[in-house]
Amino acid sequence: MAWTKVLGANALTPGAREVVKVGDRKILLLNHENQLYAVDNTCPHLKMPLTKGKIEDGAIVCSFHRSAFDLKNGQVKTWCPFPPVVGKLLGKVSPEKTLPTYPLKVEEGNILIDVPSV
Repeated sequence: MAWTKVLGANALTPGAREVVKVGDRKILLLNHENQLYAVDNTCPHLKMPLTKGKIEDGAIVCSFHRSAFDLKNGQVKTWCPFPPVVGKLLGKVSPEKTLPTYPLKVEEGNILIDVPSV
């Protein structure tokens, strides 16, 4: 694993969110109920930012199409609740696309994440 220091651990207090850039990726760091998570800040379906997505039942909800992604593994927990007609307007959106998640650790007061090279 190639760990990259991205933020001081004290900067991510409970409930906090921070977007960091590693290479060409924007990664959303979250402190939800004193558990840290690192996920892509871009919805894999609509390519929109997840920064303002609500956290519900251990998942982040896309503000744009309301699908929910598990914070631990990025799997779709709840798919877009819109009627099928609206879903067609979204284009070829597939519930099989998961949200990339990244391993992280806290070491010597810093948050480090492992982001594979593209």
